[in-house]
Amino acid sequence: MTAAAAVVGCSGSGTAKGRSAEKLLHDANSTMGALRSLTIDSKTTGGTGGTTSSHQTTDLKHTCATETTWTSGAVFEQIRIGDTDYARPNAAYLKAAGHPMTGARQQSRWVKTPTSDATPGDGLVECTREFASFGKAHQNDPVDLDGTRTIPLQVTDDADKGGTYTFYIAAEGKPYILKVLYKGSRLQSTTSFSAFDKPLDVRAPAATEVVDMG
Repeated sequence: MTAAAAVVGCSGSGTAKGRSAEKLLHDANSTMGALRSLTIDSKTTGGTGGTTSSHQTTDLKHTCATETTWTSGAVFEQIRIGDTDYARPNAAYLKAAGHPMTGARQQSRWVKTPTSDATPGDGLVECTREFASFGKAHQNDPVDLDGTRTIPLQVTDDADKGGTYTFYIAAEGKPYILKVLYKGSRLQSTTSFSAFDKPLDVRAPAATEVVDMG
């Protein structure tokens, strides 16, 4: 499930300034995929870990900074630049993961590793974001979202029984995807997109703050 994905599909109803739902979704998909930088804020509830929130700034390629937090107080920070990852879990994260506690000083330092060492489940995330096509869409009446006029697109997918996505597409200018709401039988999530093509300020930590595991 990719909440950021743009959806291609048409229920046969609804247009926006001459564009069908299918064309609007295709344009949004292309616009988001062509971005050079982006900020993504997401919040997911209903999982085994309670509520999870994340904040990421990314060039959608090889450079990004991500912070993920849990209701337990656990925090995992990551900076990825090229082929290098810098990770900094806090004490609550290490405790939950079963790591031995070795003092606040080490917990405050970044661990440096090559991205080739990243494995599923280690908490590290990609800078890329897929804006793919799936499901069927129904276009609803325009609504204001934080002062911006948007076109809501309600999307369902046969592969996700009971799940519904609502995509809010900017009605004026470029058809950016501004927000995606997902409601499923067990999970609910909100994903917001902003800072389109804004200068990206992602830097490696100071050498004195890094433990090199290479």
